[in-house]
Amino acid sequence: MKKIISKILLTLIISINFIEMDKATAIVPYYYMPSGQVLEKNSSLFADRAYYLLSIGRMNEGLQLAKLALSFDQSNEKLWAILAEAQIRNNLFKDALESIKKGKSLNSENSDFYFVESSIYLQNKKLKKARKTLESGLKIDPKNTFALFQLGNIFLMEKNYKEALKTFERAVKIKSNFWEVINNIGLAYYELDEKYFAEINFNRAISINRNGETLLALAVTLQNKDPEQSILLSKEALKLNPSFVSLEYREEQLWGGKIQKATQQLFKSQELENDIDLAREYLK
Repeated sequence: MKKIISKILLTLIISINFIEMDKATAIVPYYYMPSGQVLEKNSSLFADRAYYLLSIGRMNEGLQLAKLALSFDQSNEKLWAILAEAQIRNNLFKDALESIKKGKSLNSENSDFYFVESSIYLQNKKLKKARKTLESGLKIDPKNTFALFQLGNIFLMEKNYKEALKTFERAVKIKSNFWEVINNIGLAYYELDEKYFAEINFNRAISINRNGETLLALAVTLQNKDPEQSILLSKEALKLNPSFVSLEYREEQLWGGKIQKATQQLFKSQELENDIDLAREYLK
């Protein structure tokens, strides 16, 4: 850590004094050492830069800068949250949990810690812990739509479709154009054999964002009701997002067993044979 700090400090102002000693000239460097107050101010700048580096995929650099920010100010719980995020991005889950613990000790009412902690449990397939932690965070910040989306997704993974619907509806009441949530409302309704409501929500999501996932989901829903439209939607969907030709990929996107089975049935159509082949070729 000290080596990293010294490298940063070396970029600060350096003055050179010339001292005459016994007719010989010596060069003595003078390093400006910023005050603690200045360093605390700079910690937020380093933290912002760390967050930016994480957002563009420079994970290790973001992690080092997050650590540097904290070395200046360990009393700022937001810096601990950013460090935890950086550690997660670098797959340092145990370290991230420790950072969250330290952050909570400073401010147990900071919902960010609960949401970040939940993401760790989610990545490690600990659904029950992820759900409980999210629920704790939502007690502090009940209008966090992304957290509500994640909680609803956990209910989908647990096949608790009714609770998923309740949670997704909470998110949509706050953010009406959250098409990903509306899409997943459709997925939940499909698994409950409520195809009419699934169709309504898939259409609603498409009106906000015409994306491959929802187009294919709508195509599956319409395959018996309107076969011609179903084929047209399927072709468009596979062009927009060829990944949805894969059963495993759809599973990752939380498609349930019923819609998966119906999708496989749709993909048996001869009219989609070329489109399916092209999509699979694209994924190679």
